[in-house]
Amino acid sequence: MNLFTYFRDAFLREIAVLFPGVDAAAVTVEPTRDPRHGDIATNAAMVLAKPAGKKPREIAERLAERLRLLPDVEGVEIAGPGFLNLRLAPRFWYARLADVLKAGPAYGDRASSGEVINVEYVSANPTGPMHVGHGRGAVVGDALAALLEKAGAFVTREYYINDAGAQVDVLARSAYLRYREALGEAIGAIADGLYPGEYLKATGEALAKDHGAKWRDVPENLWLPPIRDFAVAQMLTLIREDLALLGIHHEVFRSEREILQSGAIDRVCASLEKAGFLYTGVLEPPKGMLPDDWEARPQTLFRATQFGDDIDRPLRKSDGSWTYFAADIAYHLDKVQRGFAVLIDVWGADHGGYVKRMQAAVKALTGGAAVLDVKLCQLVNLFDQGVMVRMSKRAGTFVTLREVIERVGKDVFRFMMLTRRNDQALDFDFAKVTEQSKDNPVFYVQYAHARARSVLRHAEASGLTVASDLTPLTDPSELALIRKLSSWPRIVEGAAEAHEPHRIAFYLQELAADFHGLWNKGKDEASLRFILADAPSLSRARLALVQGVAHVIASGLKVMGVEPVEEMRG
Repeated sequence: MNLFTYFRDAFLREIAVLFPGVDAAAVTVEPTRDPRHGDIATNAAMVLAKPAGKKPREIAERLAERLRLLPDVEGVEIAGPGFLNLRLAPRFWYARLADVLKAGPAYGDRASSGEVINVEYVSANPTGPMHVGHGRGAVVGDALAALLEKAGAFVTREYYINDAGAQVDVLARSAYLRYREALGEAIGAIADGLYPGEYLKATGEALAKDHGAKWRDVPENLWLPPIRDFAVAQMLTLIREDLALLGIHHEVFRSEREILQSGAIDRVCASLEKAGFLYTGVLEPPKGMLPDDWEARPQTLFRATQFGDDIDRPLRKSDGSWTYFAADIAYHLDKVQRGFAVLIDVWGADHGGYVKRMQAAVKALTGGAAVLDVKLCQLVNLFDQGVMVRMSKRAGTFVTLREVIERVGKDVFRFMMLTRRNDQALDFDFAKVTEQSKDNPVFYVQYAHARARSVLRHAEASGLTVASDLTPLTDPSELALIRKLSSWPRIVEGAAEAHEPHRIAFYLQELAADFHGLWNKGKDEASLRFILADAPSLSRARLALVQGVAHVIASGLKVMGVEPVEEMRG
């Protein structure tokens, strides 16, 4: 259970008795900033003062009298002008540790909320292998999907295949060149504007094997469509394989080309026009462009400013074809029509200027019934012992995701991608992410789990089992660790509501630090060791605490898509 929600509900019941009819929606219950002041704090007296027509201190005193009578409350203190700090009885914390032991790694799971969410992530152009930046978006999206599922939502993981733009024609021409090479021609240097990567040699060889010389001497308009389809399929296979290395599998792959061929853009624009959200107008020159460089012409514009955007947006190009924005509007309506009211897109940071217009379009299409949240992922800077790494032997212009995973492993990569907020740049140093030190968060958290499992194995070999009687746990550091474990459901709930999976990594690092700290105290003070030969009841209770730590770390790592290790190897 989220203990803060539990106590907020209890406080609201007391408030309703003392101040009937007063709006208490702004009342919060949170951890105290300083554990010395108690376990939980509430702003109730401060936010109720105005609607109740009383001084905060008076409300605090009256409320404190009733809160002291709650069975789990050991003490209530009034701080400052009227903040309330509460200290909870040890039996409450023992019950929470018992909850952890009962649920195991499922601790923190919430009952089904009925919420249906679409998380679209990666969606890299199907023109080659993925790079590390794609990998960051992949991990953020996949961990967010898992987090939302843990919080009770029904989640669909989706990949949007950008297979209708000019880039796939470039891919086809690049593959055709490698096809001719596979047939024995000398192709020379790769022309500018084509993809030079070695990875397309396999596509050319596959084309030659399947089709022989069928396409070699025919006009481009005949070979371009089939080779484009063949190359896109090959690249999607490559992308799926790269994602599988990260343990990522999408339920839905949606084709842009199929959406366009279905007439979806015509339908969605007709719907927007009928609603009065389209008009013919002339845009001002973009910032930084001189009027002489700008061709002012009438265009079909979407009233994006009516829905929070900075300017209205064109839906047709100068040649009369639809803009990418029009295609993306159709795609997002397609999501809504498939039953999703919450849409989450994970994009690269270079798409930041695109966010407001898409949110405006979704709001216009659904009347605000559907919500679009966009998570922008900043760059990943690759280093090796402090030296920046930029080039790849395989891709020619960038370091591929596969190369990084093969070097450091799936779990290290996934964990590190979540050690910063998605909107902050991330430095990834091959040397640092594999070193065994407390400065490496992956090692530090995994070592905590492995250390807990080692203690439990040692206890089992000695005939000790986990206790159900937890009352021997009285040391302040032990109770503090139980409090940290008990906060896990709140972390899950808050991270899911904010769509911020990095909070899980932050929490696990804090939990690991607390556990390692307790271990180190045991080295310095023998009475605090987990297993004491002359105190079996205390040892068994401490084993319960160790088991709780292992369960919660495993729970968090599962959200991150990381496998908890049983033992560390040098």
